[in-house]
Amino acid sequence: MRVGTVIAIWRYPVKSMAGELLTRGAFDEMGLAGDRGWAFRDEEAGEIRGAKRLPMLLQCEARYLEEPCEGTIPVAELRLPSGERLTTSDPSTAAKISALLGRKITLWPRQPKSDLAHYRRSSTINFADELRYMFARTHDEPQPEVSNIPAPLRQELAQYTSPLGTYFDAFPLTILTTAMMAELGRLNGAARFEPMRFRPNLVIDTGEAKGFAEFDWCGRSLHVGSTIIDVVIPTVRCSMTTQATGKLPKDPSVLRTIVRESGQNCGVYCNLAKAGDIAVGDPVELI
Repeated sequence: MRVGTVIAIWRYPVKSMAGELLTRGAFDEMGLAGDRGWAFRDEEAGEIRGAKRLPMLLQCEARYLEEPCEGTIPVAELRLPSGERLTTSDPSTAAKISALLGRKITLWPRQPKSDLAHYRRSSTINFADELRYMFARTHDEPQPEVSNIPAPLRQELAQYTSPLGTYFDAFPLTILTTAMMAELGRLNGAARFEPMRFRPNLVIDTGEAKGFAEFDWCGRSLHVGSTIIDVVIPTVRCSMTTQATGKLPKDPSVLRTIVRESGQNCGVYCNLAKAGDIAVGDPVELI
């Protein structure tokens, strides 16, 4: 059954920085080729960190200077809020980003999953406290329910800042629909619900469908381009959705609306069941 059409493909060369729009992408078990290929390590905290703790990263942009292939992570160009352009290959880049963030950071390409020390959470940080901080719930809001995340992945994320061998928060692919954006906008007309705020890989136009369309796909699969995508769980949302991103202003009401109206979730997390290519304009079929 056809449920929509791909209208945008987003890749994020650097974790937590604004990404680049593609017309076509190659997808495999690691998601979109090159997605989250680079990340920053906060040397003061002693772990890999993104915009949950370093929100200024969302004001920066990143794009690859050449297309990733065969698992390689090519050089990316970074654009700072000042307009200055840097590259991930420039030895001075980490120092300039450190000055922007006000913390000492280093810049790393994705490392092998065997490098446990690289991905390990800092021993000085309490994971439960970190979760409360990341999700930024108010005193009268419930903490997110994460029991639907597979137990092995939950255990991994308690020890490491991402699934080993990746810089993803949890899953390699995030999908968002126009129906979700329209419904949240209807529920809070003062806020700007736009895909850039939610950092999806695929944006799907669901036509006349209303409400939180993608939630109904969980536990089923999508045929998109030459891929098969398993839709796993709704994407629980955190403080990043409230931060200024590109031309979108800081707006705490975005997260308040998601917590109140859509079960704390926006979009869906997915795995790739079959590798292949996806292009803008491809039909999306629920199978």
